[in-house]
Amino acid sequence: MDWKSKNAEMRDHLRVMNKAIPEVTKGFGALSKAAKEAKVLDVKTLEFVALGIAIADRCEACIGLHVEALAKAGGTREELGDVLGMAVQMGGGPSLMYAAKALAAWDDLTDD
Repeated sequence: MDWKSKNAEMRDHLRVMNKAIPEVTKGFGALSKAAKEAKVLDVKTLEFVALGIAIADRCEACIGLHVEALAKAGGTREELGDVLGMAVQMGGGPSLMYAAKALAAWDDLTDD
């Protein structure tokens, strides 16, 4: 799977939706911005949390976008492994499958 293309395609879909329901997407954007403004936790830690939830909720598009954000925030593949392990421990077999997708996304989206 080409995660760069998948992320670009998702962003295209989101742009279309932004035009269809601008107030909703504007509100969600404000919520996202507020949640990412680190107060105690740094952005990298917040992205690890978001990725763990994306795996548990089985949101493939979320996995791709949060892996990308995590790499930009300075995450490492080794740190990712710890988060994937915890996500699998909490979510069992289904999370194992989506953790594998997250690792594949990391390998596709980074040079690490």
